[in-house]
Amino acid sequence: MTGHVVCLLLSLPAFACLALAMERHQQDVLGRALAPGATRTLRLAGWALLAASLAVALGTPAGATWSLGLVAWFGHIAAAAAVVLLALVVNARRKARPS
Repeated sequence: MTGHVVCLLLSLPAFACLALAMERHQQDVLGRALAPGATRTLRLAGWALLAASLAVALGTPAGATWSLGLVAWFGHIAAAAAVVLLALVVNARRKARPS
């Protein structure tokens, strides 16, 4: 059970980093574009966190197969991507609402 939580907790910031590595989301969330070095760092951090979450998912308990870990990983990254997408949509709608 804890492997699933760790996998999800690694996937959430991974997708947040990958989203913030895009200029459009930088403008939406931060109000400005980041320097190319910061964008590269966010992209690298996002991919590194996704790789770490895959390693956690494939480090399945004894008796389980790696294919089940891979299926679980896809489920976790899909859920994490959905949460980040929802947060971006809520943020955009909150900013668009007249005060």
